[in-house]
Amino acid sequence: MDINKINNTLTEEEMALARHCLAFAQEAGADKVRITLTKSLMNLTGLLNGQVDKVALALDRSLQLQLFVDGRFGTFSSNRLEKKELEAFIREAIGTVRMLEADACRNLPSPERLVKNARSGRELELYDPAHETLTAEQRRSLALQSCHFDRAQGTSWKLISEEGEYSDSVFDSLTLDSQGLEARHTETSFEIGYESTVEDADGKRFSSYWWDASPTLKDLQWKDCAETACRRAAALIGPQSVPSGKYTLIVDSECASKLLTPVLNALGGSSLQQKNSFLTDSLGKKLFPESLTVMDLPLTKGDTGCRLFDSEGVATRERAIIEKGVVSTYFLNTYIANKMGLEPTVEDATRVKVLPAGGCKTREDVLRKAGDGILVTGFNGGNSNAATGNFSYGIEGFLVQGGKIVHPVREMLITGNFLTLWGNLLAAADDARPCLSKLIPTLAFKDVDFSA
Repeated sequence: MDINKINNTLTEEEMALARHCLAFAQEAGADKVRITLTKSLMNLTGLLNGQVDKVALALDRSLQLQLFVDGRFGTFSSNRLEKKELEAFIREAIGTVRMLEADACRNLPSPERLVKNARSGRELELYDPAHETLTAEQRRSLALQSCHFDRAQGTSWKLISEEGEYSDSVFDSLTLDSQGLEARHTETSFEIGYESTVEDADGKRFSSYWWDASPTLKDLQWKDCAETACRRAAALIGPQSVPSGKYTLIVDSECASKLLTPVLNALGGSSLQQKNSFLTDSLGKKLFPESLTVMDLPLTKGDTGCRLFDSEGVATRERAIIEKGVVSTYFLNTYIANKMGLEPTVEDATRVKVLPAGGCKTREDVLRKAGDGILVTGFNGGNSNAATGNFSYGIEGFLVQGGKIVHPVREMLITGNFLTLWGNLLAAADDARPCLSKLIPTLAFKDVDFSA
């Protein structure tokens, strides 16, 4: 496949075909229609121990069709983007929908809720034209320059394995519906990631990782990625046992989303409607501490994860998810909202941010405020119960005494309940990594159960 002959974004011909399918579906008997056309292109260069190990190129195009026919609903998709084939596909899909049970809760969003300012797809400045001019040799060169394998040195350890990947991608989508919606979203992403394994003097091995991502190539922090992964692995050498008990839990910003994502999921429409959420009937209630405010900030230009609209074409907006401990919103698409008899919102949080708390800005501030505790830098398996909020996670990290890291700890387990955990929030810094779609900073919680 000649990369130079591939259009990395949707062409006028492809978008015209989507518009034709919308009109054709209505002519063929659909009462209402939503069509989403997507196109993605990804280049990947894999590295092993300082050498190129693999190269991959992936191109994907698909058309998703959502049909409302005689009070019935069905969703279909195809990657065969030929006019005659799609027309036959649409006719058959409409016939299939007519055989389904009626569902009065299925509908398109109210027109006034639809996005009006997403015409070009580039309004949020998430597309980097540099993607269009990158060559295979430039990708290979960038990947090789990022390696650390031949430069790594340690006095009591050696780097025995370094696996890395550089990738760049472009994603383009067009959403149309029979109410006149036409909304486009276009973004690029440049990513680098490494996993390093080191061996100590006794032959014991320790592994860690580091990565970065950015919508723009110039902002990708690729130079120190492999070195950081190696340094993080070496820091795990010499773990010591720590007695079971209650400790202050400090969670590094790299992995802190593990403790917030279940809360966000519990505010999602599907979980709420099925009564599989520990936050059922929580709207407007103060279930979290005054110090906790969580925002959804989907409209900031240039920020990873931002979107002007959700998959229904509903306009996003900045809003509080939890404000001073009070649950401020659910995430309800049109269907779930109709089933629950509630007002619809958007289907999901987009760019989540936990605001600082406890007078802390950096991880060092949080460590000093915590005094003694355990800093968690990674989670190793475990699970949580969506209905009760109970959790049990394996962790790796470091013992902290007097606000200073003392030594790595052997594998331990933390257990508890999310409502109790967040109720014991001690501090939240302002150091979230911008490459994450969830801006969760270093966090600290009092009186968490650790077991060896």
